[in-house]
Amino acid sequence: MKLFPALEKAYTKDSLKARDAQRLAHFIAWGPVVFEASRLMIKFGILDMLREDGLSGNEGLTMDEIAEKSGLSPYAVKVLMESGLSIGTVIVNPSTDRFTLTKTGWFLLTEESIRANIDFNHDVNYEGWFHLEESLTEGRPAGLEHFGPWPTIYEGLSSLPEDVQKSWFGFDHFYSDHSFNEALEIIDTYAPKNLLDVGGNTGKWALRCVDHNKDVEVTIVDLPQQIGLMKANVKGKEGEDRIHGYGMNLLDRTNAFPKTRKWDIIWMSQFLDCFGEDEIVSILERAAAAMDKDSRVFIMETFWDRQKFEASALCLTLTSLYFTALANGNSKMYHSEDMAALVEKAGLEVETIHDNLGVGGHSIMVCKKK
Repeated sequence: MKLFPALEKAYTKDSLKARDAQRLAHFIAWGPVVFEASRLMIKFGILDMLREDGLSGNEGLTMDEIAEKSGLSPYAVKVLMESGLSIGTVIVNPSTDRFTLTKTGWFLLTEESIRANIDFNHDVNYEGWFHLEESLTEGRPAGLEHFGPWPTIYEGLSSLPEDVQKSWFGFDHFYSDHSFNEALEIIDTYAPKNLLDVGGNTGKWALRCVDHNKDVEVTIVDLPQQIGLMKANVKGKEGEDRIHGYGMNLLDRTNAFPKTRKWDIIWMSQFLDCFGEDEIVSILERAAAAMDKDSRVFIMETFWDRQKFEASALCLTLTSLYFTALANGNSKMYHSEDMAALVEKAGLEVETIHDNLGVGGHSIMVCKKK
C-alpha cells in the first residue's frame, strides 16, 4: 500500500507513549459525548464569547460571566466548561478561575471544513451510525431507515428534512467547490466543447463551467428527481441554455450513457465514491462505450492515500463509514491504486493524475480508452 509521505510517517509506526495511547483510548470511548459537548459549546456561543474576549485583550471569562452572557444555568455552564478542559477546547487560570480558548477550540470554532463536518455528522449521520454494526454485517445502509425507506440516500435527497439537506449539500459542496478553479484550469488545456457531467446533482459545477467557458455545453446525467432539482436551480441563471439534463438510474446496468453529442470530457466529481467496486466498473464501462479516442474521463476524488496532511486522511477514512451506514452500504473513499485498478478493468487507462487541488486535497485522474 503506497502512501504520501505525511501518511507514511503517521500510519506505519506506533509512536505514542503508553500513557498517551491510554488517554486516546479513553477519548475514543467517550467520543460521542466529546462531540456533543463540543458542538453545544459552539451552538450556545460559549467558544465565540471566549474568542471575542481574547481578541479584546482580556484575561478570560469566569463561569458566572459565561452563564450570564449565554443565558444557561450555572450548572449547565459548569459541566460544559469542565468537560471542555478535558477535551482540550478551553484552559483555565487557576488563580483567577478565568477560562480562555485553546488553539483546538479556535479551529473548532473558525475553520470552515470543521464546521461543515460537525453539521454533517450531527444532522445527517449521528442517529444512523447507531446502526453501523448492522450495515457492516448486512451490506446495506441500515442507518438510513430513520429518514425513509429508500435503498440509498440518493433517491431520498430531495425528500430529506430541510436542515438535513442543508448539512448534506453543505458538506458535499464545501469540498468540491474549493477545487473548482484549479479543476477548470486543467480542463482548459483540453479545450472541450461538450462535457458530460455524470452525477451533476444541483448543477453547481455545470453553472461554473458555462460561466468560465462561453463555448462549452454541459449535459448532466443523474436520477430523474435530481434532474428536476437541477433544472429548478439553474433556471434564470447565466448559461442556463447551455445546460441540459438526461435522467437515468446509473445503477441500472442496462442504461447506456447518452451519445447525443461527441463528448470531449466525461466528468465525474466526487461521484464514484458513491458506488461499490462492481458498480464503478459498470459505470466506467458505459462511459468507455460513449467515448472515442480523443475523449477523456476526468475522475475528481479525494483519494485518502494522496493527502498532504494526516488530518485530511482521517476525515476521509471516517467518511467511508457514512457511506456504509447511510448512503448505500457498499462504497467508500478510495485509495488511488484501487480506483486505478477499476479503471483498467473497465477498459480504460490512467493517463495522468493531478494532485492537491483546493482545500480538500482533491485529485483528478485523467483516463483514456486503451
